[in-house]
Amino acid sequence: MTETTGTTTSARASSPRAAAPARWRNWAGNVTAHPRRTVAPASAGEVAEAVVRAAADGLRVKAAGTGHSFTAAAATDGLLIRPERLGGLRAIDRAAGTVTVGAGTTLRHLNATLSAHGLSLANMGDIMEQTVSGAVSTGTHGTGRDSASLSAQVRALELVTADGSVLTCSAEENPEVFAGARLGLGALGVITAVTFAVEPEFLLRAREEPMPLDRVTGEFEQLVAENEHFEFYWFPHTGNCITKRNNRSAGPADPPGRVAAWVEDELLSNGLFGALCAVGRAVPAAVPGIARLAGRALSARTYTDVPYRVFTSPRRVRFLEMEYALPREAAIPALRELRAAIERSRLRVAFPVEVRTAPADDIPLSTAHARDTAYLAVHMYRGAPYRAYFRTAEQIMTAHGGRPHWGKLHSRDAGHLAAAYPRFTDFTALRDRLDPQHVFGNDYLRRVLGA
Repeated sequence: MTETTGTTTSARASSPRAAAPARWRNWAGNVTAHPRRTVAPASAGEVAEAVVRAAADGLRVKAAGTGHSFTAAAATDGLLIRPERLGGLRAIDRAAGTVTVGAGTTLRHLNATLSAHGLSLANMGDIMEQTVSGAVSTGTHGTGRDSASLSAQVRALELVTADGSVLTCSAEENPEVFAGARLGLGALGVITAVTFAVEPEFLLRAREEPMPLDRVTGEFEQLVAENEHFEFYWFPHTGNCITKRNNRSAGPADPPGRVAAWVEDELLSNGLFGALCAVGRAVPAAVPGIARLAGRALSARTYTDVPYRVFTSPRRVRFLEMEYALPREAAIPALRELRAAIERSRLRVAFPVEVRTAPADDIPLSTAHARDTAYLAVHMYRGAPYRAYFRTAEQIMTAHGGRPHWGKLHSRDAGHLAAAYPRFTDFTALRDRLDPQHVFGNDYLRRVLGA
């Protein structure tokens, strides 16, 4: 049985709401753009009208979400399409196990809506500020032994292409477009609705605890195999890690108390950590001591709650990030090399290195395409020097066959990426067929996909 809720997307051609041109800036503050036009359409038809008009005027077109990509994937000097009027629940199909939402729906709104209907995604990343279209287009993922990225949980898409066509895409309808658009970098068109696979809401038991790095690296494969969702954070300049194991639970729910959650998630993980990072930026010599303090500040805890409250955390300390997807077996050797490189250099790194996993999938541009994957993410506090650290990390990751996260900082270009992805040319051929004039192109896409 299908429950339809809210306004369904139509191909009507009413005028999209235009906004005065203004500077666009991403969350981290490292990317700015000055679009000539900005519009906030409310339907696929309004998106199509805006795209056709922009193309006729010789303008490039990009849709922006909430700016949580660290790259310039959404930057444009042409037409910027804003997502805020494309949000909301469209339909629930309990028999099929799917939910359809507008592309501008934030993950926060999606998760709250699903929970209100007794439903949940199988897996998700660790923040909820992104729009669903932005998250799937750049390959947002969490950690999982068996459950993969948000893109792998997509079951259908509505896509406006360069000629103004509105395509419904799924494994049965326009399957080639669907395969690419599940992680399409905005290069194939503007997503206006997304259908996700969902399941009845369940409980997760979270176990967070400090653990020595040597133990984590020595038992990594066992920890991944024994837990549905395992991740850890290593604090550079120390031998300390924080580990997190999430597994399904029969209950009962046992969420963290309000005060305890505030202390752990806000005071320590955001307030104190942000203050320590600011000190480290001003006095780099203090960073090793700060890292040791940060690594000891978080204590062990266990709790049981609905998935989105376990998977996600507030992230108020702003930073820059690079993340590479490695073959699973390369994760620990690469991490050891990164540790050695930091120790023999003058690098000062206050942010922890995050390690997560994902199973292989079949999406052409997925960082986990055709191989079980481990992700190593490096971060640097906003305003602190990051280039030498990221360059060092990138050299190590690429030597191990790493693929860069599409929404995070990297220096790779189409020549490198074509060799890293077996179906790279299939994707670029699809892009050239759907958008021969590269209306949806920009400098970032020219670099990573080629001209």
